[in-house]
Amino acid sequence: MADIARRLVGADVSAVTSWLASQPVPDQGRPQPATVGTAPSASDLPCGASPSRPEAQPIPDVGEARLARGETLARAGNCVACHTMRGQPLMSGARPIDTPFGVVFSSNLTPDVDTGLGRWSAADFWNALHRGRSRDGRRLAPAFPYEHTTLITREDSDAIYAWLQTVPAVRAKQPAHQLTWPFGTQPALAIWQLLHFKPANFIAEPGRDDLWNRGAYLVEAIGHCAACHGPRNRLGATRSVKNLSGSAMPGSAWIAPNLLDDSETGLASTPLDQIIRLLGAGRAAHASALGPMAEVVQHGLQYLDERDLRAMAIYLQGRAREQAPRAATAREGTRSNAGAEVYRTACADCHGDSGEGQPGRYPALRGNRAVLQSDPTNTVLAVLHGGYTPVTAGNPTPPGMPPFALGLSSTELASVISWIRGGLQGASSGAPAVTAPLVERVRNRSR
Repeated sequence: MADIARRLVGADVSAVTSWLASQPVPDQGRPQPATVGTAPSASDLPCGASPSRPEAQPIPDVGEARLARGETLARAGNCVACHTMRGQPLMSGARPIDTPFGVVFSSNLTPDVDTGLGRWSAADFWNALHRGRSRDGRRLAPAFPYEHTTLITREDSDAIYAWLQTVPAVRAKQPAHQLTWPFGTQPALAIWQLLHFKPANFIAEPGRDDLWNRGAYLVEAIGHCAACHGPRNRLGATRSVKNLSGSAMPGSAWIAPNLLDDSETGLASTPLDQIIRLLGAGRAAHASALGPMAEVVQHGLQYLDERDLRAMAIYLQGRAREQAPRAATAREGTRSNAGAEVYRTACADCHGDSGEGQPGRYPALRGNRAVLQSDPTNTVLAVLHGGYTPVTAGNPTPPGMPPFALGLSSTELASVISWIRGGLQGASSGAPAVTAPLVERVRNRSR
């Protein structure tokens, strides 16, 4: 532990050890929670100042509107997807989450008194979101994104807690995390929190309008978008809740693209109504949500109302437009006859001879930014394992693309993807060709 402490802190080990010894494991010194209603909810943003923290008071009578808002926030924050195993009761936990340091299992959030939140109070729940501490004061593993949830207002926290108390109780014990030692131990988590985490409150940005700040709150706190779309350091800490510059997703072969680079996602130039539709339905005129993002839309974002979705779109588009455009290096698109032939036999019936697609059914490939991303990993994954958009109210019967992992060799896949990224686009697309070894690496990582 001493060697780890020396590497992590870069200071005298005895000083670190003394600091750890002084840290209380129980809930000592926990801040007094705020009275319900003192902080703005996602529906009331922006807020002009940090929420106050007077003495805790009992939660008032819970109305239907408040319960509905709590459910919406829990779903929009992807809580349901992470804390529900496929085929198991809602919010009963135990879903494995891969990290670079091992596997963690989501907790049971039902009101079961022995294995869930039945003994938790609203203040305990707030303390977990805001300070990264469990009911007994133990530090939580940062796979739970409290770097982001710390920004959630007390009123929103209480609404989520109130809804969770209405979920049917399920007795389901959380499996023990399978993390490489010492990750997951309380001393290691204490050092991690010392270095990378400080409880905070959402502060509206001066000079921005209401919808922009509301979108910032939904993206940075509720949606914790930077948890996937932001780079992490060697210890798994996000650089910033505002950093959306893209990252390889921990424990997954997928790449979360740079949301601020228009050449990657088109957020700066796409009409606002199409961004709203993509967030809420999972499919727009020239884009589709696939892979992990399809799950986020299906289990989370589709439950937000139009105003919330518009606020997120305004914020994301505003940030993307402020980002200086990255100059693309034009490269001659590959015109492999082999790739063109594979495309004609395997792809053209749905996507069109010229990659024009079928509006409302199959996306266009010509000019598709997702296809032209500098890192082709996501395109390779979609072709290997199939492309499936989420089932949502706005996309109730989505068509799917079959997987080609068995039908085509890595060489054939490389040639057709290279053709789609090159020759199909015109004289030059700026997208480098895909090689068979790259396809093979992605194939092996995603088995």
